[in-house]
Amino acid sequence: MSSSELLQFVVSGLQNGAVYALVALGFTLVYASTGIINFAQGEFFMLGGVLAVAGVRFGLPLPLAVVASVLVSAGIGVALERFALRPRRDSGGLVLIIITIGASMVLKSLARHIFGPNEMALPAFTPGPPVIIGGAAIDPQVLWIWGLTFVVVVALTLVYAKTKLGRAMRACSLSHDAARLMGVDTAGVVMLSFGLAAALGALGGAVVAPLTQTAFDVGARAGIKGFAAAILGGLGSPVAAVVGGLLLGVLESLSVGFLSSTYKDVISLVVLLAVLFLRPQGLFGRAGKEKV
Repeated sequence: MSSSELLQFVVSGLQNGAVYALVALGFTLVYASTGIINFAQGEFFMLGGVLAVAGVRFGLPLPLAVVASVLVSAGIGVALERFALRPRRDSGGLVLIIITIGASMVLKSLARHIFGPNEMALPAFTPGPPVIIGGAAIDPQVLWIWGLTFVVVVALTLVYAKTKLGRAMRACSLSHDAARLMGVDTAGVVMLSFGLAAALGALGGAVVAPLTQTAFDVGARAGIKGFAAAILGGLGSPVAAVVGGLLLGVLESLSVGFLSSTYKDVISLVVLLAVLFLRPQGLFGRAGKEKV
């Protein structure tokens, strides 16, 4: 394998890894405020793509269609927390996780009936030929993926480190009762977390749709990859989620180059199992609880 071919595989891995990172950030946001895993996160990725395509077909300009898809997905995320999860918040984490799995199935079924079973294409954000760097071809849409991921992770890192909202989210993940006694609006924090998580998933689905197309059934795969990335990096940290996503994407891409494309989807499951067995807190996570 030549150096230019190797670079191309790395670029492809970073492209996929950035998308995994956006999905992983959604898992991290929900986990940071509730301590549970939202297994409907992949379906918000799907909604971002199909709603953006629907917006373009209805005559909306592409930027407005993407923004609308993100906002509508965020609203659905808020509704999921408010009407499905909040009434059962005292039932335990397992019950809440099962509810998110059920929500995932409902969203997927509704998308199939509303948007149909066929794949749909979204126009590129910036049409044009690939950019050649070091012998590797980089599609302009990939630059959008990288740029938006960078902006998101910087913004979330600042929120976590510098704002009361970030501290409130971490306090909620440790103990809702204690956070409430300290004056934290736990219900509002959790609802906001679900909305932001849904928005991030939708953004990932919309920004990657021009490269891979989208359909009602793309959410499950994205959810698995995003969950594996979040576990790999360590749940609870936006930076860890992004690093986990990028590492997973590069590992998958290199497995295609050195082994076979047959093993690409297996890599995420192998990585997930290995981390759960060897380092459950992730590469950048810390064992035990933290004080906020």
